[in-house]
Amino acid sequence: MHPFIPRRRTALLAAASVATLLAGALTTVTAAAAATGCRVDYRITNQWGGGFGADVTVTNLGDPVNGWTLTWSYAAGQQVTQFWNATVSQSGAQVTARDAGYNAAIGTGGTATFGFNASWNDTSNPAPTSFALNGATCTGATTPTSAPPPTSASPTPTPTPTTTTPPAGAKQMEKLDRGLVSVRSGSGNLVSWRLLGTETSGVTFNLYRGGTRVNSTPITGATSYLDSGAAAGSAYTVRAVVNGAEQAASAPALQFPNGYLGVPIQAPPGGTTPTGEAYTYSANDASVGDLDGDGRYEFVLKWDPSNSKDNSQSGYTGNVYLDAYTLTGARLWRVDLGRNIRAGAHYTQFQVYDYDGDGDAEVAAKTADGTRSGTGQVIGSSSADHRNSSGYVLAGPEYLTMFDGRTGAALSTVDYDPPRGTVSSWGDSYGNRVDRFLAATAYLDGQRPSLVMARGYYTRAVIAAWDFRDGTLRKRWTFDSNTSGNGAAAGQGNHNLSVADVDGDGRQEIVYGAATIDDNGRLLWSTGNGHGDAMHVGDLDPGRAGLEVFKVDEDGSKPSSWMADARTGQLLWQTAPNGDNGRGVSDDVWAGSPGAESWSSAVDGLLNTRGQNVGRKPSSANFLAWWDGDPVRELLDGTRIDKYGTGGDTRLLTGSGVASNNGTKSTPALSGDILGDWREEVVWRTADSTALRIYSTPTTTSLRLPTLMHDPQYRVAVAWQNTAYNQPPHPGFHLGDGMSTPPTPNIYLR
Repeated sequence: MHPFIPRRRTALLAAASVATLLAGALTTVTAAAAATGCRVDYRITNQWGGGFGADVTVTNLGDPVNGWTLTWSYAAGQQVTQFWNATVSQSGAQVTARDAGYNAAIGTGGTATFGFNASWNDTSNPAPTSFALNGATCTGATTPTSAPPPTSASPTPTPTPTTTTPPAGAKQMEKLDRGLVSVRSGSGNLVSWRLLGTETSGVTFNLYRGGTRVNSTPITGATSYLDSGAAAGSAYTVRAVVNGAEQAASAPALQFPNGYLGVPIQAPPGGTTPTGEAYTYSANDASVGDLDGDGRYEFVLKWDPSNSKDNSQSGYTGNVYLDAYTLTGARLWRVDLGRNIRAGAHYTQFQVYDYDGDGDAEVAAKTADGTRSGTGQVIGSSSADHRNSSGYVLAGPEYLTMFDGRTGAALSTVDYDPPRGTVSSWGDSYGNRVDRFLAATAYLDGQRPSLVMARGYYTRAVIAAWDFRDGTLRKRWTFDSNTSGNGAAAGQGNHNLSVADVDGDGRQEIVYGAATIDDNGRLLWSTGNGHGDAMHVGDLDPGRAGLEVFKVDEDGSKPSSWMADARTGQLLWQTAPNGDNGRGVSDDVWAGSPGAESWSSAVDGLLNTRGQNVGRKPSSANFLAWWDGDPVRELLDGTRIDKYGTGGDTRLLTGSGVASNNGTKSTPALSGDILGDWREEVVWRTADSTALRIYSTPTTTSLRLPTLMHDPQYRVAVAWQNTAYNQPPHPGFHLGDGMSTPPTPNIYLR
């Protein structure tokens, strides 16, 4: 047994308790006669015996303010005990929240969000009936809905599903908001928002600039609108129209005045290794999840020290940190993985997902003695140092920890599976191949997500699947290539993996490079073509049934690249051996050829779905992003986006003042459909790692699609994107030129 298995914070998801106050008197700091107006949203996020948590969002509907104080009174004896993103004090029933400095300025249409924990009497927890901002009362109707009392002093999280009984075979997905964004586009603003995967084609929309509707008739097509001639910084909300009835307004649009939204981040302090080497920190890979259940994504960001190492390199490294940030740059927590987790692309693969279905995402990572949670808990021994003189960690316990997305608290810690055992049994004795880790999230039962953690791919390959239910990590299965009948999977792993329902049974499989593991933990197929650096899984050839796998190979005696049927592993085509083929991409980047085009470093030309050369190789072989208005995908490399053309590529975006990650891999911190309509955002760090910049397209589109984050294959691909050699996500349907209408996602929302 592991010596430290903390119990999850007792919490009940309460019914949202919201007080919305509109068109009140907001006094600005600098001008008493300035235009005023505000909204305050107060929401009880969780509730347990003797305590509750709440989020408060202040939206400025008037002139900008710089410095704010929000006050309210409690009527039932509630007492604030802990707070974040604001300084909160209480005298009797009166509560005062002051800005935290970095969030003091609230522009027109902007918001400031803070949260707190408080005690209550377990009988009544009514929402405040009014608020005052900077001394002026925000007036208007309030609609508080008190949270239900807890069922026991230490309840198990029991989320309420959107539907009483999920549809047969439906997968649990996030309950997202509209993700409304306003991107400056020429002399106007491109405003776009999410169409949810649960919404029918009959849903239409009305867009409002301030209190004025900008569309003359409900918007029936793409979920975007170019508001030509509108002033930069205009405030927008959107309302769905269902059966002729206009629904509640969305949260105000996030503003991208220069094509991006800056999210401030806070680098950890540098340090010095035992051998006297100084190091500093740079922002590295990121992921997203709804950490607090409000329908908006937060970032989880990995910090890499300047002395991070490839496994083949000896030497000490600095600690690895995981931070959580809101879209406004408020840091929620920081996890220090400690001295016994080495830094480098192959060591820390973290996963962000709502594994237990309570509406809040969790964060999973490999941990060790000395790991410190976001609330200060120490896992194992705080003093143990298992590093050898070469900087490798080849002794000592290894753990797997599930962290609370809200607080960073350690919820459940178990022994890492597979254990390292004898170091040399993984292919070498100095510590290179034993510490090659991969991670993913997969719907192995067809309905709820499981965590997948793996070790090894050059020789032995072991994959362990975990369920996180009722606050505890429990093993689902372990696949080991050393087990009888599994030997064909040895040596077949990539520096990455993919997850997809390759056999159409509603449950997802693990595509582990040149081998695939079925949802039940059994070997499904292996091509025997061995290890490689890049792989793509999707409906790459819409002319044939099912999904396909495109992969490049490192073994000079094997095909340099190939495409296979994802269900059976049958090779559809291959290219001749040509040494170590280190880069490869496959997707529909050119409308001149049906389906996906494939290309790679060691193979000439652009190959069609039959492996035939149909034209010029693109200028990069790295990432992809849907950026402009058509369904053909664009090339993402370094800090630029290009559109493929037969005579040359056309630059669509060059990020200024930003940097890519992971050396020559030149990958973004994250890329995916995290905001707005179905097009993808790209997240780069600033060159000095003081902010993440989220870039979103300024281009119109006529294509209406549900958010890609409600496609299960795409969503889990965003979760595993940070794994080792990052790869772009693909949905479970063909998204490209001449595409058919995608099937409605079979999902339910939590």
